[in-house]
Amino acid sequence: MQTKVIASKPISLAWQKVQDYKMLVKFRLSMTVVFSSVMAYLIAAAGPVNWVALAILAGGGFLVTGAANALNQVLEKDYDRLMKRTANRPVAAGRMKMSEAVMSAGLMSLFGITLLALFNPWTAFFGTFALVSYAFLYTPMKRLSPSAVVVGAVPGALPTLIGCVAAQGELTLLGLSLFALQFFWQFPHFWSIGWLGYEDYARAGYRLMPELEGRRGSSIRLQAFLYTLFLLPVAAAPFLLGVAGAASLLVVLGLTLGYAWFGWNFYKAGNRKTALRLMFYSFLYIPVSLIAFFADKL
Repeated sequence: MQTKVIASKPISLAWQKVQDYKMLVKFRLSMTVVFSSVMAYLIAAAGPVNWVALAILAGGGFLVTGAANALNQVLEKDYDRLMKRTANRPVAAGRMKMSEAVMSAGLMSLFGITLLALFNPWTAFFGTFALVSYAFLYTPMKRLSPSAVVVGAVPGALPTLIGCVAAQGELTLLGLSLFALQFFWQFPHFWSIGWLGYEDYARAGYRLMPELEGRRGSSIRLQAFLYTLFLLPVAAAPFLLGVAGAASLLVVLGLTLGYAWFGWNFYKAGNRKTALRLMFYSFLYIPVSLIAFFADKL
């Protein structure tokens, strides 16, 4: 019996370490970032799919995103301890030393940027800019002003632009339109999450919503609704550029009208039910839109 306990301990510790690294890089979030970048590459690429290039893009994107998330947790470890949803993160909980997290972030950023640089200077530049702006601009600004959401939306939207420049080798209107789609999408997404987690964020000193309004004010809910309307012309851009057809135009415009509907309900009611519905709908918007553009291209 004792032998079994001793033998199982290294396995248990190894499994915990794997789980800690998944939390450190925010595995599911990083995978959604990779998905956006890969889909943008497929939408923008001409000719047959280069699967090796696609794998390099996915690997580089995952490593850069993981590095940014790791640095975020190092910088916010003291505040993560104050929030229920983040208290169990490995650095905040003390299961991982700061030096280990920083070294991991350094290695991931080095290899990630190197992989992106294999495409062209644009991909390396935007990958580096996303990493630096997320970790060293957005992260500290969250405790200073709600304008941090605008700052954070830039690195949050860069994966689609990185995918496009990796495929096309230059800045194009298609790349900028997909960047704009993901940029404007984030505001209703962020505001619904900020509204739902207001007390938790306030406990840690994050100012993602105006202090004078808190949860009661309507300006953030109004902004959430208005940003869904900004998506309407952006959603039509791939069709107008001749990259996608009428089918994807109808699908994405329909998705955007649905987003606007949930945003309007959130603005009018301002309750947990409408905030949750807006948040969950936002999870579907970007992946379904990108799949629709790619399917229509085929």
